[in-house]
Amino acid sequence: MNNSKIINWGIIGLGKIADRFATDLANVSNVNLAAVASRSEERANEFAKQFSADKAYDSYLKLAQDPNVDAVYIATPHSFHKEHSILCLKHKKAVLCEKPFAMNLEEVNEMIAVAKENDVLLMEALWTYFLPHYRFVLDIYKTKKYGDLIDLKADFGFVTPYNTDSRVFKKEVGGGSLLDIGIYPIFAALSTLGSPSNIEAKAEFFENGADAVCDMIFSYEKAKVYLKSTLLEETPTEAIFTFEKAKLVINTRFHEPSTVTVIQNNNSETLDFNYKSIGYNFEADHFSQLLREGKKESNIMSFDFSRKLINTLDDVRTKIDLTY
Repeated sequence: MNNSKIINWGIIGLGKIADRFATDLANVSNVNLAAVASRSEERANEFAKQFSADKAYDSYLKLAQDPNVDAVYIATPHSFHKEHSILCLKHKKAVLCEKPFAMNLEEVNEMIAVAKENDVLLMEALWTYFLPHYRFVLDIYKTKKYGDLIDLKADFGFVTPYNTDSRVFKKEVGGGSLLDIGIYPIFAALSTLGSPSNIEAKAEFFENGADAVCDMIFSYEKAKVYLKSTLLEETPTEAIFTFEKAKLVINTRFHEPSTVTVIQNNNSETLDFNYKSIGYNFEADHFSQLLREGKKESNIMSFDFSRKLINTLDDVRTKIDLTY
């Protein structure tokens, strides 16, 4: 196994998240930004210049056909994830596709099937799973250091002016609070307690039918989980894990590089993980290493987990009567 093998990356869809990913890719060892693609030639050239990419393309197909590209990060709107992932997989490119993996379980299953048919690595890019502070909390959960997890509260909310030209509000591309930000509180529940035995959910909607707010309660045999996503208010955006013998709070904003406060016997200690990056480098490094090792699936962000995640999102959408 060659840990020093250079992985040549491509990026499809050059919006804000691609900008952050490219910024952090510069913090990953033994990788190179080989190509970027946008439907706008001007945007592609501008992005390539900003991040020193070797090539800029005005079509996603051209990037997929580039023999120098090993891995592709897909950062297009949600509704295009399946199409663009399959395009790259059929051209034998490893695919790291931004969350949510696709619009529903059927699309996710199709992507996984194509990855297996082409014997290519595919992974959902849910960066939180790879962040050191979140791995710390998962380790506490798994080792039962403070006993069983009995209660979890996680929220994600911010205010942004309602604008139907914005991807965030466009229902047809999967806009609204649930798929965009509600996925993170749901992820907090599934990555610890797994799939719930029962889901309760209620929502408020914008005039175009996109969900503005989603409140959820997940029930488990020994735990209750309260989750919220909203585009109408600034919320703490914390994840509070209550164990039998202690409470762990992932401070704002829990899904990105943050601190963890451990509260036990009226004492509290806040742990700082000394982040030096935006946080996308951890998933990029993991994925690059999987590729070097010839792996076709992540041992952390597995197909099984991605299926559980999208299946839960589908279940919540059914409860609140949200269709795309």
